[in-house]
Amino acid sequence: MIVIVDYGLGNLASILNMLRKIGVAARISSDPGEIESAEKLVLPGVGSFDSGMTALEERGLVPVLTRKALHGGTPLLGLCLGMQLLTRGSEEGRRPGLGWIDATTVRFRFPQDTPRLPVPHMGWNRIRVERGSPILAALPDPSRFYFVHSYHVVCGSSDAVLATTSYGYDFPSVIGRGNLVGTQFHPEKSHRFGMALLRSFAGMA
Repeated sequence: MIVIVDYGLGNLASILNMLRKIGVAARISSDPGEIESAEKLVLPGVGSFDSGMTALEERGLVPVLTRKALHGGTPLLGLCLGMQLLTRGSEEGRRPGLGWIDATTVRFRFPQDTPRLPVPHMGWNRIRVERGSPILAALPDPSRFYFVHSYHVVCGSSDAVLATTSYGYDFPSVIGRGNLVGTQFHPEKSHRFGMALLRSFAGMA
């Protein structure tokens, strides 16, 4: 059973519907006991970094998530803000992130000698696989996903960058370390490409 972590932020119903559409058992929950018994976890997120961390802490979910995902090896997929919360922190706020992946979250900044692009980066864009990962293995080439974000992650090591996307410059659009994976895009809004990625996540050991 996949548990979609409900901490008050994110497209929970859309993610649940997409998982059910591909035949994967899932439920939405904020109950620590249900999170503790989950086979896999999805950490969604829409909104600001500090609001996300505050919501996780106020609901008492950080200890159980840390126990399950960081120490217990349970596969966890962070989506959009959920991915950014896996980093040490963000320029968007002042609160520390979970810090499970050696990365920080920064705002888009375009070089002075290049055209300025609209921020947020919104709409369909391609990803380029940089490093082999089970979650990306079944994706067609090219693959396109739906993005809505003003901030992106910068990883301390290229080993954590599984795929990149170009928007003025290249940024990590899929990151991972062991059982932890994050996507800057929204697979639940990305049709057949999102379905393929979620199927692969559901199949992760």
